[in-house]
Amino acid sequence: MSRATATPAAWQNWARNEQTTAAAVLQPADLVDLASDIRALAEAGRRVKAVGSGHSFTAIARADDVLIDLSRMSGVVAVDRAAKQVTVQAGMPLCALNDLLTHHGLALPNLGDIDAQTIAGAISTGTHGTGAAFGCLSTFITGLTLVTAAGEVIRCSADERPEVFAAARVGLGALGVLTEVTLSCVDAFVLRAEERPAPLAEVLADLPELIGQNDHFEFFWFPYTDRAQTKCNNRVPADDAPLPRWRGWLDDDFLNNTAFAGVCRLGRAVPSTVPTINAISARALSTRVYTARSDRVFCTPRRVRFVEMEYGLPRAALPEAFAALRRIVDGLPFKVQFPVEVRFCAADDIWLSHGYGRESAYVAIHQYTGAPYEPYFRAFDEVCASLGGRPHWGKMHYRDAASLRPVYPRFDDFLAVRDALDPGRTFANAYTEQVLGS
Repeated sequence: MSRATATPAAWQNWARNEQTTAAAVLQPADLVDLASDIRALAEAGRRVKAVGSGHSFTAIARADDVLIDLSRMSGVVAVDRAAKQVTVQAGMPLCALNDLLTHHGLALPNLGDIDAQTIAGAISTGTHGTGAAFGCLSTFITGLTLVTAAGEVIRCSADERPEVFAAARVGLGALGVLTEVTLSCVDAFVLRAEERPAPLAEVLADLPELIGQNDHFEFFWFPYTDRAQTKCNNRVPADDAPLPRWRGWLDDDFLNNTAFAGVCRLGRAVPSTVPTINAISARALSTRVYTARSDRVFCTPRRVRFVEMEYGLPRAALPEAFAALRRIVDGLPFKVQFPVEVRFCAADDIWLSHGYGRESAYVAIHQYTGAPYEPYFRAFDEVCASLGGRPHWGKMHYRDAASLRPVYPRFDDFLAVRDALDPGRTFANAYTEQVLGS
């Protein structure tokens, strides 16, 4: 096997809420090595899980038996500038992909707010950004290559093995190991970012216009306050208003990371201070307007560790869900330190995408690492489940296969593809058993 070690290897995710010790670790160098390794492991009855950068908050990437590290399979396969397509190995981090695309005058049409994930991890969990005209990152995929439990290399697209393509674009790591991804891109573009504080009631009342009139819109609500922060990102022809370096450092490095970490530690130690801290934070926010290349606007550094739950809801259900969330926060026996993030995405046709067949509002709730969270998350989980919500596969939730089947019309079609590609459950773990069944 390729660079195999039988020495137990400790692993934990970024949030440090999931950890395990894998019995063995593989670092394949190429597709031939990987296919051979997986076939041998499956024949031996071993369980295999490929892991990326660990930015999921669920146990989706937890490898209790054999961990596959794809860091040696993270390069460029092909760039077709004329067709605006790139093919990269699946272990490439999004930050490296963004730099690669920029070098070739290209960009992804949309991104989430973190770029540390590998491309395989991001698409396998349905990672998304915000924007009424945009689906999750998986909607940009035009082709995939994965290795099955039999060691078979499958290449799929809308025209080649379309049923595998429909399943594998958000595959939860349950179908095989992704090795290559072909992405449809756009010409590199500049965004004008406008971040403004506003009364929450005003933001909620103006949502149709804010969503419809901006390329990308989201807002943050500060618990125990009536204040929000809006973020509107729109395409412009020129990068003519860059953020001064000192302002970028002050806002993104010092205030949003260093100072915020200190505030979170204070709130965890003295919970009674949290409402006052949130009120001061919300009132202290100022307007910020600047231009920059797209990925540098979409993605921001996150060094303060937290746990997170996020639900995709039918957009019409947002008012009811948000009102219930505010009641939950007010009734908790502890305080919520992190703002609530709300984003909006288009419908898509990917079987296990949160946006399958409907326009979605995404509500993300967070809690600082080490602070209590379970009653908060469980209560919101119940609200969202009652409204037809679909939990983000990489964010914490308490749903199982029985409760998820009714909200995913192609759930059983996905399971049929899984049965065909991995009948022995080589790629299963406790999480996939929870959300997909045995």
